[in-house]
Order: sequence, then structure tokens, then C-alpha cells
Amino acid sequence: MFRDYFSQQIKLHPSMQPQDIIKLCYQAAFGAEHLLGDIERVKGYFDEEFSNIPEGDGPLVEFISGDVCRVNLAAWKKLGLTSEWLFNLFVLSAGVKHKGGEKLFWRYLSEALPSRDDWPDVAKPVHHSNIYRENEKPSYRVISGEYVRLLPILERIDKNCAVIAIDGRAASGKSTMASQLSKITGASVVHMDDFFLPKELRTVERLETPGGNFHHERFSNEVLPFLRSGNALSYKIFDCSRMDFNGVREVAKSPLRIVEGAYSCHPILEDYMDLRVFSDITPQEQHARIKKRNGTEIAADYANKWIPMEEEYLQFHQIKNLAQVIAP
Repeated sequence: MFRDYFSQQIKLHPSMQPQDIIKLCYQAAFGAEHLLGDIERVKGYFDEEFSNIPEGDGPLVEFISGDVCRVNLAAWKKLGLTSEWLFNLFVLSAGVKHKGGEKLFWRYLSEALPSRDDWPDVAKPVHHSNIYRENEKPSYRVISGEYVRLLPILERIDKNCAVIAIDGRAASGKSTMASQLSKITGASVVHMDDFFLPKELRTVERLETPGGNFHHERFSNEVLPFLRSGNALSYKIFDCSRMDFNGVREVAKSPLRIVEGAYSCHPILEDYMDLRVFSDITPQEQHARIKKRNGTEIAADYANKWIPMEEEYLQFHQIKNLAQVIAP
């Protein structure tokens, strides 16, 4: 319920005026989609504000609805996180469209200010009230709640971090997470799905070995020796739908690399990564996502074959327990 988020905001920011409440409702309904405009001008304003803001001890994230939050610049700065990442998060969020935003706005407003006598003439103000600015000193950027799961990862990336490995359960969002992190940090991505096990290697003995269902020999030869250099690299793509190679994956030059996909944290590859991330999901949500993504027949195949193999690997090698970040 929006009322719960609104009550929390009142506790955190007791100087809120009707104008600030309306601004809160509008951001909660529409997110950042209306805030970008001229990106160069917005970036210049952001850089100036970030450079002038002092470090602060407040909460890093304040949710203002179920899928929209404010990230506080002062807390971000105190964590030593780069301003570029936060601006990129903001830009990504501005591209997220919120369905039914207009209807949500009026619903949220009615919950927060039941009496229309409290509504200012302008129902969608651009600025906070002077009272709010003086007492609360707001300095934040609105981002979509879906990106909050990335923040613990970003907090662990330092100048010594060259490789992140994202393992986890099927349909938990490993590829999506890697793509988002790539857009935020500029990291290039290696996909473990490109190393599907060829037919000639799919022996009974191999498939009965926990985590044997990927071509670790080829990954070790084509990727591992070049991964940490930061230079561009390439490797062959194995297409499981054709059970044959199908093109070459070009991995761009970048100081930070992400290896995403099942088996990316397999101990046979040793400790090639600086940060281990486990992408998690409940069995119920997992089944629903696979069914929606792949259809009922393939979902049944996953449930009967691939997921049990994957779970055996995860449990046998304690992949979740070894992760430094667990992303729900």
C-alpha cells in the first residue's frame, strides 16, 4: 500500500508540505521517466550537485512505492561509489515506463491528502517547497526499484575488482543482472550459455557429475587466459538449439568483466573471479517465469531434467554459501 510508504516518508521528513506530498505521489507513480530531458544539461547539473554535496549518514535508499525509490547522493558519496554509476542508474530508470501512471498518481494523492482543500493549485509541482528544502536538504535521484538488487554488488566493486561471476538458479535474472551492471559500469560480459556441452561430450558419466553439464575445457582455453587482461577477446558460440557452433562472440575491451550464467562459479574453474554473486529465486516464481518465457512444454522439461541437475550442482558445490552477494 502506498499509504505505508507515505507514512515512512512523513517519519523521515517531517517538514513535508502538501507541495512535497504531491511531488512524492507523482514520483511514486511515474518513477524517473519524466525527469531526463536534455541529457547533457541534466548530466552537468548532476555532476555539480554531486561534487558539492557533503557525505552523509542517512539511508542510501528510500522506497516511495513498491517499484520506485530515491537514492540519496550524500549516502552514495560516503560509500565511495562513483557518481557515474548513479547517473547511469538514473538514466536506465528514466527509460522504464510505468503503466497506468496517471491513475496511480491520483490514487496515491487521494490516499495521502484525502481532503482536496490540501491540494495546491498546481497538482504536479516540479520543485520541493522552500520549507522542505531548508529543513530536509533533499539531494537524491529517483530510480526504479528493480535496480536496488544491484546496489550490494556495486558496493563491493573496487579498483582491484576485475572479474565478477554471477551464478544462480535458472530464470533468476542472471543475464538481466549482467546486462544492467554492464550498462551501469561499462563492464563487458561473457555468457556461460555459449559453453553448452556438445553432444559428443554428453556421456552418462559426465552428466552424472554435479556441474558436468558445461564445456569447462573450452571455457578454460578460450576465455580464462584472457579474461583479466581487460583487452578485447572472442570465443565461439555453441548454440544449444542447433547443437552446433554458431558464430563468434566478441567481448569488448574493458577493465571490468562479468561472467554470467549457470556454472560460472564451478570450482573446476578455480578462483578466477574477484566477486561471486548468487542470483536467487523461489521455486514457485522460477516455474512461473520459465512457463511464461518458454511455454508449458519446455517448463516441464526444465522441472524434470535441467533444474534437478542444476540444483545438484548448487548443493554439491555449496555455490550459494560461497557467494559474497546474494541477489534475491
